[in-house]
Amino acid sequence: MIANELTYQELAELDKKHFMHPTSPIQQQQENGPAYIFTKGDGIYLEDVHGKKVIDGMSSLWNVNIGHGRKELGIAAMEQMNKLAFSSCFATFSNEPAIRLAAKIAEVTPGDLNATFFTSGGSEANDTAYKLARHYWILKGQPEKKKIISRIKSYHGVAMGATSATGLKPFRDFTNSLAPDFYHTDNFSAKAFEEAVISEGPDTIAAFIAEPVQGAGGVHIAPEEYFNNVRNICDKYNILFITDEVITGFGRTGKYFGIEHYGVAPDLMCFAKGVTSGYAQLGGVVLSEKIYEDFKRLSTGTLLHGYTYSGHPMACAVALKNIEIIENENLIENAKNMGAEMLKGFRWIQGEREIVKNVRALGLMGAIELNSQQSAAGPLAPLIVNEAAKQGLICRSVVFDKMDILVLAPPLSINKQEIDRLVEIIHHAIYQIEQKL
Repeated sequence: MIANELTYQELAELDKKHFMHPTSPIQQQQENGPAYIFTKGDGIYLEDVHGKKVIDGMSSLWNVNIGHGRKELGIAAMEQMNKLAFSSCFATFSNEPAIRLAAKIAEVTPGDLNATFFTSGGSEANDTAYKLARHYWILKGQPEKKKIISRIKSYHGVAMGATSATGLKPFRDFTNSLAPDFYHTDNFSAKAFEEAVISEGPDTIAAFIAEPVQGAGGVHIAPEEYFNNVRNICDKYNILFITDEVITGFGRTGKYFGIEHYGVAPDLMCFAKGVTSGYAQLGGVVLSEKIYEDFKRLSTGTLLHGYTYSGHPMACAVALKNIEIIENENLIENAKNMGAEMLKGFRWIQGEREIVKNVRALGLMGAIELNSQQSAAGPLAPLIVNEAAKQGLICRSVVFDKMDILVLAPPLSINKQEIDRLVEIIHHAIYQIEQKL
């Protein structure tokens, strides 16, 4: 053992004593220690301190799009840090990587999305979008337009505004005081959205926000005409349309951005995760040319919103290299093709296993919905997740609001052989649980 290297048990005890984990069961951590202590990553695989290799079937948190262990991103980070690790972007200070990345994002986003406000991640991006939307209407002389409408089963992050916008009730129940003026409407019903607009009063609504594909809520895919209808309703009642592309952006769905499947463009778009494939912390909000022009024309003082790390030069340099890899290696097309193979495998599993009720995928975002009515033990997805982990696959369960769904989102670099192995493990894990019912 090299000097200062800690044993697994030493690390586990320090973890329990000092590390409060995000979105984790505290009791489980204290009783069992960390589920994994990872030390390496390569492609679609992660390796822990015991040398066990597992398929990262969730791209960690839907975000390691190009896969693990890409040295190019480490080199890009090192080179930028050796030149300029950090400088503030307040008071109109700037840096080359932030400028170049903002221009690149304007190039690849749909419609006339053209100007980016950078953040450190997705929750900050969502909170920024709400604040910019509300401030926009203040500048336009309509300060009463402040309500934000989102959807049931949506997930928009865990900052205070993002929590309040999230449609999954358990996340809102975590705190005893939510931000005001957030409302939720039925999932994928444009009619319900319009009814909510009329009920609340169009002159009081700042924006509507939606994920092109709901991720943490169970990979729910919108009907073909849904977002066209939403866009028309927003235009009809003078409401800003925000898309949350934190999960769906940068190739995850088989297109650069999820909303492109529906042929419409938003007024504001939130992004994070795949912009750096998780190699650095970065997010942002992209504004349409029209909205940005209004900001330039009407804003006369300081824009009093900003984060220390907005436009972080190292993170932006990593993002530029990440996007270069996504494009040069045709990972968006690969996500489309391998997503079709993954869905084909899911459909085969559905035909083989009685407890599988429904399967769906768009690109490399997939879900297997389970029939937990056959289980006296409650939801089946967590049991299957545990079984799959034993066989070398990390996946995720969604059991909010009586759902029982297994979700997967492997790196966009995955190949056909690896898809086949992923499907094989899932099938065997489901079979193992089915035999115990």
